[in-house]
Amino acid sequence: MKSTGDPAELEARMAELSTPTRVYVAAGRFTEPEPDLPELAARIRALLAEVAADEAWRRFIPGYAPPSVPQICAALEPLETHEAAAFLAGVASVDLVWPDHRHMPAEAAECVAERVVSLLGSEGSWWTNHDAGCGAVNGLTPLFDSLLAGTDGEHFALALQIADD
Repeated sequence: MKSTGDPAELEARMAELSTPTRVYVAAGRFTEPEPDLPELAARIRALLAEVAADEAWRRFIPGYAPPSVPQICAALEPLETHEAAAFLAGVASVDLVWPDHRHMPAEAAECVAERVVSLLGSEGSWWTNHDAGCGAVNGLTPLFDSLLAGTDGEHFALALQIADD
């Protein structure tokens, strides 16, 4: 399940989807042999720790510690690869609380998101904290949050939007 994409391009494209204090991203190569969902969840936990350390959010979530890796694994729902680009573009561009507000132009987000998904390949696996079956979100923070995480078994890409009411 290896991609043919360039890891440097994956990191650069994900950086294009970030918005300071709103949309946090991470991308890279796993260091563990044969990484699976727990290793992806560990990268998600590290991104949540980055949010918790951000001065912009610290006052809203005092004392917050990211969930454990098993808790993060339990919060994740699979997402079909053909749905990943649209979901990623939404996480990057549409505000969770104020959907009319855009963090970046939708067309630009869609173009970058499609490239990110192609870099992880058609065999990549995608995970979110949204349960499409019932419309619920398995929150990872005490705030509003929306996560998309993808991996090709060698590389990973994460996008997390955080908002308060």
